[in-house]
Amino acid sequence: MKQVEIYTSPLCGFCHSAKRLLNSKSVNFVEYDVLTDPKIKPEMIKRADGARTVPQIFVDNILIGGCDDLYALESAGKLDAILGL
Repeated sequence: MKQVEIYTSPLCGFCHSAKRLLNSKSVNFVEYDVLTDPKIKPEMIKRADGARTVPQIFVDNILIGGCDDLYALESAGKLDAILGL
């Protein structure tokens, strides 16, 4: 399985939704909480090509995007292949 990373905030409904989808597929992921550890946010912005919103999701260091992007991949039937399932 590929390495999945997700930058989140506990107050973000889109973050919870993205994590629910990943959990439903039994995907392990590393979560970075930008609210409780604000020094992580500049790293996220740099990795996400300037995107400042959460979630920002990466698979094997490749930017997937946010929650809508994750669900779009799922709807298109492409997410499992990207995740290595």
